[in-house]
Order: sequence, then C-alpha cells, then structure tokens
Amino acid sequence: MELKIKLLRENAKLPTRSTAGAAGMDLYACIDESVTIAPGELRIIPTGIAVAVPEGAAAFLYARSGLGVKHGICLSNGVGVVDCDYRGEVCVGLCNVSCESYTVEPLERVAQMVIAPVFVPDLVLTDDLGSTDRGEGGFGSTGKR
Repeated sequence: MELKIKLLRENAKLPTRSTAGAAGMDLYACIDESVTIAPGELRIIPTGIAVAVPEGAAAFLYARSGLGVKHGICLSNGVGVVDCDYRGEVCVGLCNVSCESYTVEPLERVAQMVIAPVFVPDLVLTDDLGSTDRGEGGFGSTGKR
C-alpha cells in the first residue's frame, strides 16, 4: 500500500515515523510563526500537506501523548478523520485543557496520523439485534476492575 503526499507549502515537512515500529506518523506544524494556545482555547494548525488515502482506508489523527500528558494539548475533536476522497490540506484542531498557555513552534510535531482500514457495511433495519451476555449494560456495567 502507498500513501501519496503532496506538499502544499515551501516549508511543509513530510510526516515521519520516530521508530520502525511506530504505528503513527508525526505531523508537523506548517506555520510561519509561533502560535500560542491559551487555556480552554481551540486553534487550527495547518500541516502544509495533502494526502491521497487509499480507498478502503482512512487517515486517523491522534494527539501526541507527550503533548497531551505533559501540556494538556489534545485534539479538539478527539480523533480527526481524513476520508479517502478528501484532497485538501490536513489540518489539526488542537485544544488546551491545561491551566497554562502553550506555544506551538514552526515545524513542531503536533499530532500523529495512522492509516487504518475502514469497513463500510450495508445498513439493515431490524427490530431484533440478537442477544449477548452484556445486553444493554452501558457505562460501568462491566465493573471497575
């Protein structure tokens, strides 16, 4: 499988994997100057790239664990989804859930992108979903441990 990538700006950087076993590719902030995200603020950070995700897959954008755990910087929509038919710039919506401002620097790694298969099932309207041991048990129904 291949992932076609188009650089949209002169200072854009190709995604990279930090290790051979990394599932995600780091995405870089393609900005000309620093961007400060205040506590509670949302900002869209461009990456300067567009991708052609293979049909039957999607690119999923996740927070970088270090930014999230150490600085409270996470994706504003939880997980970003880049569909296989989208050809525009990949941008990352970041939010600051900490109590301190955080400054994103040009070419800083701001998210990670994972390419994964997507299953598109046929929808079947029914009155019977079948039964399971869990049934309709929702939040917390399987216990704390």
